[in-house]
Amino acid sequence: MTTINHEQPTFINEEDEEDGISIMDILLTLAKHKKKIIAYPIAFGVAGLAISMVLPITYRANTNILPPQQNQSTASGMLSQLSGLAGGAGAALGIKSPNDLYIALLKSRSLTDKLIQRFDLQKRYEAKLVETTRKELEGKSNIASGKDGLITIDVEDKDPKIAAAIANAYVEELTVLTSKFALTEASQRRVFYEKQLELAKDKMIAAETALSSGIDSKGMMSVDAQSKAVLETVARLRANISAKQIQLKAMQAFVTPNNTEYKRANQELLGMQDELSKLENGSNTHSASKSDTRTNLPEISTNSSKVAEPGASNIQLLRDVKYYQMLYEMLAKQYEVARLDEAKDIPLIQVLDKAVEPERKLKPQRALITIAAFFFGLILAITASFLSESMNEPKSEEQAEKLRQLKRYLKFS
Repeated sequence: MTTINHEQPTFINEEDEEDGISIMDILLTLAKHKKKIIAYPIAFGVAGLAISMVLPITYRANTNILPPQQNQSTASGMLSQLSGLAGGAGAALGIKSPNDLYIALLKSRSLTDKLIQRFDLQKRYEAKLVETTRKELEGKSNIASGKDGLITIDVEDKDPKIAAAIANAYVEELTVLTSKFALTEASQRRVFYEKQLELAKDKMIAAETALSSGIDSKGMMSVDAQSKAVLETVARLRANISAKQIQLKAMQAFVTPNNTEYKRANQELLGMQDELSKLENGSNTHSASKSDTRTNLPEISTNSSKVAEPGASNIQLLRDVKYYQMLYEMLAKQYEVARLDEAKDIPLIQVLDKAVEPERKLKPQRALITIAAFFFGLILAITASFLSESMNEPKSEEQAEKLRQLKRYLKFS
C-alpha cells in the first residue's frame, strides 16, 4: 500500500520580509555611505590627535608611608612602682583606625596651607583666592589607605620635579604636625601630668613665698624633732592623697566607677584618708569632710609658752610648703616617666617609597584619545547613514500625515 504524504507548501509573507531588516539591507546601506563611514573616523581621529597635542602634559609622583601604630604603652608597670600612682591615668583613648586619623591630618587645612605657602601654589595655579588654591591642590592630590595598611600619596603637576617635591612635602609637614599633638597614649599622659606639674609648681612657689614673708615679719617658732616628723608625715600623706585623687580624676575620662582598677584606687584613697584623719584628730573616726584633706592642721607638740610665740601662725605655711614640695616631687616622677614613654612611643612616620621624579607622563594619553575619537567618528557615521536611509524611505500616506502634524506642532508661530 502506497502512502501519499501531502506536504503543504510554505509561502513567504512579503509584508513580514519588508518589516524586518536583512543583512543585505545593512550591507547596501554601508556601501552606499562608504565615503561618510571612512571620512568621519579619519576626521575625528585627526581632531583627537590634534587636541591631545595641545593639552598640557601632566606627571604624577607617588610616595607610600607607614603611619605609626597605636600600641599599648609599658608605662603602667613603671608607674606602679612610684608611690602607687598607677598608669591607669594615662590609658589610651584607642583610635579605631589610625590610618583614617593621619589621612585626615594630610587633608587638613593647616597642612594644606603650609604647602601652598611653601610652593607658592596660588601663583602657580593662577588662583585669585586661597580657597580656590586649596580645591585645586585637593584635585591634584590623591591620598588613600590601602588594604596593606600603607597610606599612598599621589600628586599631579606639569613639572615632574614639583610633583615629587609636593608629595614628599606632604610627609614632611605631617611629621611636623603630629609632633604638636598628643596622638598616642604616652603623649596624652605626658600632657596631663605636665599641666598638673605646672599647677603644683605654682602653688609650691606661692607657699614658699608666703612662708618666707611670714618668717621675715613674725619669725619662726622652734619645733622639736618628733613634731617635725609628724608634720612631714602628714604632708607626705596629704601629697599621696592628692596624687591618688589626680589619678582617679584622670581615670574617670575612660572608665566607669564599676571598673576594677578604679575601685581599687578608690579604696586606697579611702584608706589614706582614714590614716590622715587619725593623725590629725588623734582618733579612729573620720574627719568631717573626706573630700578636703587639708581642713585640719596637724597636732604639733609644743608647750604653752611656745604656742604664744609670734611665729606660731607660720606652722600652717610650713606644712603647706612641705605638702606642695612632696606633691611636686611625686608628679615630677610621673611626668618624667611619661616623657620617657613618649620618647619611645613617638609617632614616627616611616617612608616606604619616597617620591622621585616620574619619567613618564600621566596624561594626555595621545594614543588612547586618538583611538577613542576614531571609534566615536565611526559610530557617528554609521548612525547618520541609517538615519539618512530611514528618512529617505518612501512613507505611507498615514505616516506622511503624522510627520506633517509633528512638524506643525513643533512650530511656535
